Amino acid sequence: MFKVSVIIPTFNRNRSVFRAIDSAMSQTLAADEIIVVDDGSTDNTGNLIRKHYPPVKYFYQDNKGVSAARNLGIAEASFPWLALLDDDDEWMPHKLEKQMQLLRANPDLKLCHTEERWVRNGVRVNQMKKHQKSGGWIYQKCLPLCAISPSSAVLHRSLFDEVGLFREDFPACEDYDMWLKICARHAVAYVEDECLIKYGGHADQLSAKHWGMDRFRIDALMGILNAGVLKNDDKKATQKILKKKIQVFKKGAAKRNKLDEVKKYEDMLLAL
Repeated sequence: MFKVSVIIPTFNRNRSVFRAIDSAMSQTLAADEIIVVDDGSTDNTGNLIRKHYPPVKYFYQDNKGVSAARNLGIAEASFPWLALLDDDDEWMPHKLEKQMQLLRANPDLKLCHTEERWVRNGVRVNQMKKHQKSGGWIYQKCLPLCAISPSSAVLHRSLFDEVGLFREDFPACEDYDMWLKICARHAVAYVEDECLIKYGGHADQLSAKHWGMDRFRIDALMGILNAGVLKNDDKKATQKILKKKIQVFKKGAAKRNKLDEVKKYEDMLLAL
């Protein structure tokens, strides 16, 4: 069964979330349901969604973070395929159609992502080579940085039964952690056409709120190493990138006089 639930977490973005909802409702292949999980907004998001988007399934929770909001959406979703969409992003009209067509043609694959367009402060920007997307066995490409944008992902719910839900103790980089867990175990499908517009440059992006983002990636890398699922080449590549990220983060922690964190990561390096 190839029915799709769209899951949109949101928090105090009652301007951009409507653009996201509109893009989900304008697909050439209609989603079977659209779920918005409001993570404790105080900007009247709920009333506006109920008024202007009655078909949308709306859920409210106290502010717990994007992972908890996505996880609630996953729990409430009625269908086996789940399409994630962040509240500040926008789908192009053909996105779901192209992805579901590719997944039907490759029934052994359970995760599909797409090419994307970046817009920052209203201006289109080119991605660097390190951000180039691809399909297949991409685990090692997921090590330096997040190789799959959540808003481009369609995945089968059975993957969460296998690897667990998004980590709610991660205020950021929860997607990096998830793609490591999945891509260590599965190949992925990739649509080469641009199907997503990612908007950046706004002050409330999670990446602008947390210093030392690599500390979450380090935790994720330690987790996948300890899971015992990596092939030998993948394990070596993971250890290499982990050492590099620990060195970088240790310098940042030292500059901020975070001496306890410096000691913790020095001990980690010695143990590798």
